[in-house]
Amino acid sequence: MTVPLSILDLAPISSGSDAGQALRNTIDIAKRAESFGYHRYWVAEHHFTDGVASAAPAVLIGLIAAATDRIRVGSGAVQVGHQTALSVVEQFGLLDAVHPGRLDLGLGRSGQRRAEAVASLSKPKPAPKPARVVDGLLIPEQFDFSKLVASPRWGVQTALLQQPSAVSPDFAEVVDDIRAFIAGTYSRDGIDVHVTPGEGAKVELWILGSSAGQSAEVAGERGLPFAANYHVSPATVLEAVEAYRAAFRPSGVLDRPYVLVSADVVVAPTAEEARHLASPYGQWVHSIRTGRGAIPFPTPAEAAAAPWTAEDQALVQDRIDTQFVGTPPEVAERLRTLQRVTDADELLVTTITHDHADRVRSFELLAKEWFAQDRA
Repeated sequence: MTVPLSILDLAPISSGSDAGQALRNTIDIAKRAESFGYHRYWVAEHHFTDGVASAAPAVLIGLIAAATDRIRVGSGAVQVGHQTALSVVEQFGLLDAVHPGRLDLGLGRSGQRRAEAVASLSKPKPAPKPARVVDGLLIPEQFDFSKLVASPRWGVQTALLQQPSAVSPDFAEVVDDIRAFIAGTYSRDGIDVHVTPGEGAKVELWILGSSAGQSAEVAGERGLPFAANYHVSPATVLEAVEAYRAAFRPSGVLDRPYVLVSADVVVAPTAEEARHLASPYGQWVHSIRTGRGAIPFPTPAEAAAAPWTAEDQALVQDRIDTQFVGTPPEVAERLRTLQRVTDADELLVTTITHDHADRVRSFELLAKEWFAQDRA
């Protein structure tokens, strides 16, 4: 029996297109993913980018849930440093009232992490671990985000995501407040507070993390499922899942750890075509890592014509090397390696190509290959 396979969608905007078309594409893929056999359909939260339309997960989740019937729909992740626990519970409580029992509330600590990243600039950084291969899985050298964090653009964006003088609360406190609101046990200064809609919502709470830090610890200590990020932070995925499992305590939700691991994939009938479709990926990642924000995803021809240096290549090499690109059997085998090495209970794939039809086909081909044994 293969582990479940799910989708993370950034609602990418292709060059020459717009946000409206990107969102319609997302809804179309979600409907198809349900028929392909995918377990969950998650959407991300990104801001200040010309190339990603998924800025408000709860709104987009509502559109997807209304257009589908069975597939679980959720956030990967709501960045709780930018809004209150109350607002998150109300949003997902409203969605659960209309689509009961189908929603995943994935939480990330981006707001707090932004502040910590700025504070860490003055501290000495440990030497990065060299790239290595663990039982067939590439673990590259960790990318250094310090230049990006130090940029004036980063500071302006961080300020705009919050009310003036606001301070992101501790992530563990936010998670506990969200759990208490949903359970109907929240109290402050001796006053019980109840949230409608939200209290009693049948949402599945998840914690997303990229390292062996607070997110992994919070998920483990509270007995919640944990989503580890190989597709964005491949260098730290093993540390993240190890920290989560070490911190895990059984709860009313789980009696054992449950780990989901993400991967970036592009699948096509031939390896050559898959590499062609994935060829703009490096340029797209480069735009993020240099602080511009994700650009509209180029065509392969546009990517080939763009200036590109050895320094540009080095900046994104870890992400290119850990993107799974190829035929259905090739990509499925690399996913099986990822699952085996991380001991993941579920995998989450994200795919970006310029043309919507190529993206749909990639998800379909992978699903047919992945679930072939179960259907035999």
